[in-house]
Amino acid sequence: MIRALGFALLASCGLAQAQAQAQSETSTEALALLRKIYQATEKLSYTGTFVYQQGERVETSRITRRSGPGGEVERVEVLDGMPREFVRTRDTVRCYLPESQTVKVERRTDPQAFPAMLPERVSDLARNYTITRGETARIAGFDCEAVVLTPKDELRYGYKLWFDVNTGMLLKARVFNSSGNTVEQFSFVQLTIGNVSRDQVKTRHMAQNWRIEDAAVAPANLGRSGWSGGAELPGFRKIIEVTRRLGEARPAGQMVYSDGLAAVSVFIEPMAGRAEAVRPGPSSIGAFQIFTREVANHVVTVVGEAPAASVQRIAAGVEFKKPR
Repeated sequence: MIRALGFALLASCGLAQAQAQAQSETSTEALALLRKIYQATEKLSYTGTFVYQQGERVETSRITRRSGPGGEVERVEVLDGMPREFVRTRDTVRCYLPESQTVKVERRTDPQAFPAMLPERVSDLARNYTITRGETARIAGFDCEAVVLTPKDELRYGYKLWFDVNTGMLLKARVFNSSGNTVEQFSFVQLTIGNVSRDQVKTRHMAQNWRIEDAAVAPANLGRSGWSGGAELPGFRKIIEVTRRLGEARPAGQMVYSDGLAAVSVFIEPMAGRAEAVRPGPSSIGAFQIFTREVANHVVTVVGEAPAASVQRIAAGVEFKKPR
């Protein structure tokens, strides 16, 4: 009986070791696929049409991207609702609004390409997500495979990414909550990879006489002014710290935290001269959770694609101490 029990224990230990090894190999394969997706979004030129869905809001856009020695340029034209066109270069984003003949300009501090979801060091994602391979599917005429990133806690959403098996191009992405329900997703309905000319990524608007609104984004050190982010969420780190102009208001501070997929922005705006009344507390716009509070005669607004509890936790940690 004892000998039989010993054999059973040895067998169970061997099975557990084999299962752990198989899980490790699967995770390694999934990480390699994530790297393939990231490299494709950085290097490929393409043009196509995709549908973006956030809650009940559905929007169709046309995207054209050119990659090459002269730098990456990307043009996105929104086809639904108010006409809008975005032209992104490595360091600038220009939003063209033909109805008001306005160009909004922002200097970029995050040079990631569309869809800008994956960090260069994708292995870091394994700390906060269980990464597995998913099923195959056919999307926009391409044979695709899925990678699933399931969060290890309730501080972030999960992601399912479908990519072209030949090039690694991301064809569809789904964001889901702890209940498995879709929070937002985008999917290409038509895509052509390669052969993009310089003319294809130029704006189609003659905007020489249009009004220019510059967001005046500049690197900043908000800590020197007395601001701190307080307790950060596990896995999230500060990746951007800038000042920027919000509409016609005076410059506001902005800190961006990310775990490599999810991003949460903290805006710090002086209350002096503010036209609108402050509405403290939680709110949401589609997948974006928002939390607002007053701190030291400033309005702190936290916006992010993360569960409401995470956004509120970051907002509660924002503090001000007058510099000595």
